[in-house]
Amino acid sequence: MRSGNPALSESTFLDLASGSVVTSPDQVMTINGTVNKTGILLLLTVITAAFAWSQTLGADGQIAPGAMIYAVGGAIGGLILALVTVFKKEWSPVTAPMYALVEGFFLGAISAVFEARFPGIVFQAVLLTFGTLFALLVAYRSGLIKVTENFKLGVVAATGGIALLYLASFVLSFFNINVPVIHEASWLGIAFSLFVVVVAALNLVLDFDFIETGAAARAPKYMEWYGAFGLMVTLVWLYVEFLRLLSKLQSR
Repeated sequence: MRSGNPALSESTFLDLASGSVVTSPDQVMTINGTVNKTGILLLLTVITAAFAWSQTLGADGQIAPGAMIYAVGGAIGGLILALVTVFKKEWSPVTAPMYALVEGFFLGAISAVFEARFPGIVFQAVLLTFGTLFALLVAYRSGLIKVTENFKLGVVAATGGIALLYLASFVLSFFNINVPVIHEASWLGIAFSLFVVVVAALNLVLDFDFIETGAAARAPKYMEWYGAFGLMVTLVWLYVEFLRLLSKLQSR
């Protein structure tokens, strides 16, 4: 939870007169502040997603020719802003809202594409995404899920393995080689998507733990934006994986 900025060391939050830790919510990270920031990012994402949806999906249910511009542009822009935010956490009050806006274009476009092929799938994916979010939040707050070091290692390892597999699939696609387990609607492909959904959902638990730990450690105020950003990244991933899973199920 340390900041790379030397002006934001632990001593920043000490009162020079008493030597005690400053507890003013205007200066340190809080859970309520992070929740508010998450709401702002969700709203920004919905605004641009709605615009991209309206520009991508026609009244006749057909996809507009420029749909890929929103999808590819949003994906690349989101990736760049995500990397900047990860390496420059202190910039998150600016880069996190920018990420939400850009990612909204990507989500709106791909949602329209899935909806054109499988009517009703977007509503189902949204319900499943937020239903999973609230269910895991309740499980985490009630103590049903314990974030141990082994739990963290397992989730991080599984997430890394999935990322490497997706990267290999992307590279192989340039050579016209497809990985059937990832894209096909076979029972094995459905099982893989279900596994990815579970791993993405468990990443939400790590996000909850990160936010709670940051608030308890009195992290700098800008970490509220970073915590909200991390939660948004996981929600976007989870939503996309729900779309993929539902599309495979409806394809059978």
